[in-house]
Amino acid sequence: MKRFVKENSLSLFFLVAFVLALVGQSFAGNAAANDQRLSEGGAPISWARYVTSSDFAVDVAENWQSEYLQFLLFILATVWLVQRGSPESKKPGEEGGESDAEQKTGRHATPGSPKWARATGLRQTLYGNSLGVLMGVIFVLSWLGQSVAGTARYNEQQLARLQDPVSWGGYVTSGDFWDRTLQNWQSEFLAVLSMVVFSVYLRQRGSPESKPVGAPHGQTDVEG
Repeated sequence: MKRFVKENSLSLFFLVAFVLALVGQSFAGNAAANDQRLSEGGAPISWARYVTSSDFAVDVAENWQSEYLQFLLFILATVWLVQRGSPESKKPGEEGGESDAEQKTGRHATPGSPKWARATGLRQTLYGNSLGVLMGVIFVLSWLGQSVAGTARYNEQQLARLQDPVSWGGYVTSGDFWDRTLQNWQSEFLAVLSMVVFSVYLRQRGSPESKPVGAPHGQTDVEG
């Protein structure tokens, strides 16, 4: 068990952080929702009812979809685009999907290579793009979840104001939906931009996300 924890400590740390943050969000969101309901003359709702409500679902889903969009675009963009001096980038001139020899696929696979990397044809193609595909699927599903939950929440507000509800299509083309969506997207894109550019000139000793402290600013694709 100790060995498992040590060898998986990074993923375990973020898993625990995620669960704690999600639980904290649920209690804080429930308190905020009840404050609003009381101020409007309504009755408070339980925590269990809140975490199964469209209010909680839309808040969670809209954050998830923006995060997975960020990873999807970063994974795909770094195949073809470079940033000189950034450890997040390949070296200029190495753009593209690389050769089978560089990727250790097909007949160039090593004994420790995954089974599908040694395969040819469709299986190798699928495995060779599996990370981007998975990120894309999670993004689309969370985006759909946000849109459905957002429609339900928006219509609850419409009915409370004695106004007509809208269809799913009407909501995803509304200002409310895109205001919430683009708020998250712009922050994710800014975070990636900051990481790519700042890592050219700044260092974090011992981190694989940083170049070695003494590496020149222009040195690319080097991890500390």
